[in-house]
Amino acid sequence: MAKAPGGKRLAEQPEEDAAARYEIQKPTAMDARSPDAKQGLERSFAVLDLIAARPCRVVDVMRDMGLPWATAHRTVKKLEKAQFLMLNPETSHYEIGPRMWHLGSAYLANNKMLKSAISYLARDRDIRGVDVQVVERIGSFSVVIHAEKRQLQEISKAQYGYHIPLHAGSKGLVLLAYETPEFISAYCAQPLEQLTALTIGDEAALRQQLAEVRAAGFAQTEGDVQNFTGSIAAPVFGPKGVIGCICFVYLKKLARDQVAMDELKEALLLMTHALSVELGWHPRQA
Repeated sequence: MAKAPGGKRLAEQPEEDAAARYEIQKPTAMDARSPDAKQGLERSFAVLDLIAARPCRVVDVMRDMGLPWATAHRTVKKLEKAQFLMLNPETSHYEIGPRMWHLGSAYLANNKMLKSAISYLARDRDIRGVDVQVVERIGSFSVVIHAEKRQLQEISKAQYGYHIPLHAGSKGLVLLAYETPEFISAYCAQPLEQLTALTIGDEAALRQQLAEVRAAGFAQTEGDVQNFTGSIAAPVFGPKGVIGCICFVYLKKLARDQVAMDELKEALLLMTHALSVELGWHPRQA
């Protein structure tokens, strides 16, 4: 079995289960189409999700999705021709293509949480010593959709676009903690790969951690994504529940400064509360 970067093991499944595995939702416009057309479109969505998580070869697509070689090759080539995928000549692996960036940038341009967060950060220059991340859940990953550097030191993998499995890092734990019981159960049933020796790898421990996050209203971890970093994250609410989170990533040595950590926690909770209210949430909904 292959693994997505940073985390999830991609189980081999029949072709008809690919859409469910990647949480593809069928647009209503497809209802009148033939079953074959639906299956082909859902297969393309699943291939895009797979390669977004892990650039790979056609043979990897074939194996991970349980597809015949001809079907996998035809699907990948069609996506390449449409510029949704591109072949990296140095690695011979397919990667996400420029047309996906066009679609993704349109999503970000209309993202209300992102707009509010950027506006807030432009006004508040007192948040220092961390990389600030605006994060959403996409499938089984926490995905950074915006990042601002508020410190001098360089922290790798803290920029926007990076994604890690939900059981690793404060941002993932926050997003997972506020999901439905059904989603949490399905997630916990999968293998929990450890990114470091401190990543949660046990279902019971993960469930306990999620309960603590919900009780506290935030999550804080150290060394479970990268050995030298820590992070603290809190949820951003909308009218219908959690829509994302804000995460502060810092060098682990900062955690030894309790005064600084208390200030960061206060700044984080003030920021997420203000954003939630601006996005239509009311404290009575908590």
